[in-house]
Amino acid sequence: MANLMTAFLPLVFIFAIFLLFSVHKVEEGHVGCYWRGGALMKEVTSPGYHVMIPFVTQMANVQTTLQTDTVVDIPCGTSGGVMIYFDKIEVVNKLSVDFVHDTIKRFGVNYDKTWIFDKIHHEINQFCSSHSLQQVYIEEFDTLDEALAKAIQEDCNKWNTGITIVSIRVTKPRIPERVRKNYEEVEQQKTSLMVATEQQNVVRKDEETLRLRAKIQAEKQAEVAAIKARKEATVAAIIAQKEANVSLINVEMSILQKEGEQKRQRIENEIHLERQKALAEANKYTITKEAEANLRKLTPEYLRFLLYQSLANNTKIFFGGKIPQVFMDSWTRGMDSVLKVDTSKK
Repeated sequence: MANLMTAFLPLVFIFAIFLLFSVHKVEEGHVGCYWRGGALMKEVTSPGYHVMIPFVTQMANVQTTLQTDTVVDIPCGTSGGVMIYFDKIEVVNKLSVDFVHDTIKRFGVNYDKTWIFDKIHHEINQFCSSHSLQQVYIEEFDTLDEALAKAIQEDCNKWNTGITIVSIRVTKPRIPERVRKNYEEVEQQKTSLMVATEQQNVVRKDEETLRLRAKIQAEKQAEVAAIKARKEATVAAIIAQKEANVSLINVEMSILQKEGEQKRQRIENEIHLERQKALAEANKYTITKEAEANLRKLTPEYLRFLLYQSLANNTKIFFGGKIPQVFMDSWTRGMDSVLKVDTSKK
């Protein structure tokens, strides 16, 4: 039994070593790529523990999350022949999981050396060679990161690498000391000029503020005056309207009084007319009745009575031989006329 255990002990040891080298781990944010006999295998594993054949299969973790590649000490010469150096350029990029196998197969595990590090050197030199120091260091430095990102992304898309350039951060290039001092002096002068300009702008703004304040004050006073004038005009209009209304009411009252007076006068006239008509009718009636009564009195006897009464009231005395005949003739003529009138009435 002891001999059997001693025989199997090397096998157990070999199996343990085999198991130790066959188990491997793929980190989170990475995928596992495998080579067997130097050939890249199609299998790509996800994060976690996996098993492979030790000493035959090689494995590499390939990052598929955001990573930052830092390119340092990049020399370049400007179009004017000045040599400058970019101390550090940071490139944030990401490799798509779907392109891992194809990109690793074509460009190797260090694909970023080809498409990030070498490409940055190439693009920086292209940019510097076509621009002056003033343009690279001052005028177009703020657009350099965008230009680099655009150029690298276009080449990555052209070669279908699956690499996405997220952003690029470029530090200020290192220029010769003498040139740098000149730029510093120019910047100081610019700063002084800017300060003087800003002071002038402040003075100008203060003057503009004073003018604007005076204008606003004048406009406010004018507005207040206009409001006051409108109020006064409104009050005057209200008073005028009130007086006009009062006058109109007085006129209407006067017209109503006149109309009432006319109505009263018309009523009084109508009453007076009715009274006069009544009086006329009464007089007419009285006269008619008297006339009828007189006609009824016109008898020979009554007429004779009146004649005698008239003669009796006469105070004149006549003398002569024919006096009786005069009275008889007068009486006869009177009677004839009375009889004629009575005959005609009948």
